[in-house]
Amino acid sequence: MTEASPGRQEFHLTVETAAAAVSLLADASQLTKTAVKQAMQKGAVWWQQGKQVRRLRRASRTVNPGDQLHFYFDPGVLAATAEPATLVADESSYSVWNKPAGMLSQGSKWGDHCTLTRFAEQHLSPQRTAYLVHRLDRAANGLMVIAHGKNSARELSRQFRDREVTKIYRARVLGKFPEQPEPLLLTSDIDGRSARSEVSWLGYDRNSDSTHVQVEITTGRKHQIRRHLAEAGWPVIGDRLYGGSPVSHEENPDEPLALSACQLHFRAPEDGTLKQYHLPEQPGTPLASAQKKALPE
Repeated sequence: MTEASPGRQEFHLTVETAAAAVSLLADASQLTKTAVKQAMQKGAVWWQQGKQVRRLRRASRTVNPGDQLHFYFDPGVLAATAEPATLVADESSYSVWNKPAGMLSQGSKWGDHCTLTRFAEQHLSPQRTAYLVHRLDRAANGLMVIAHGKNSARELSRQFRDREVTKIYRARVLGKFPEQPEPLLLTSDIDGRSARSEVSWLGYDRNSDSTHVQVEITTGRKHQIRRHLAEAGWPVIGDRLYGGSPVSHEENPDEPLALSACQLHFRAPEDGTLKQYHLPEQPGTPLASAQKKALPE
């Protein structure tokens, strides 16, 4: 056992005698079996057989001599909650979801119960394995596509990697963004890698001194939109990491990040048919002035 931080502990066991995994982990961790079962259901326990390592969720599972158990216990992670995601479309080999702010795209060794992939596995009917093909910031909300087979995951991942997917976002930024016919192009490198964001004016709110904008990205760097807009002088409202709306933070410390992934356009992995998914326009948000961009036929 090693302790990484207060309250966070790791337990690594090599099984000597066949037994129920929950009993072995309860003995090793001095936690109750109920607590271990809950941690298993939330993805904090891993079962290793030779080189194969996978999450172990079934409390009744018997493990055999030579198997290894890895228990990553973090009370903070296990106590976390997230609002439910909304299914936009179930296309069998993949599904499209509206991820809420606060939900993770994928989990870690410490758990996966607050992730979209796990939520999709639990709430689709019939149930299917979920494969992550792209990410969306935890603080952001909006459209994400999840694959449900290795072939569809491979093809969708390729489209994202090869920049064949149209990704359009809505954001509300602090300050008066320039109203101009052509998008403002932001191209500063992010972490030493090229990045490109095209930002279009949608509407200015004088009372809050904020502007609604539309952003299309052709690259997918970490926090790309938030960083590009903040560097250009228009941080996203509610962005505590890059400085969005400091006055609003004082008055509304829990104000959410005003960034939504509102459009995804890509090819169906089975037959290449063009697919376009849009979030409904939110009340009080200006409609996009530009035409919705589609992939070439």
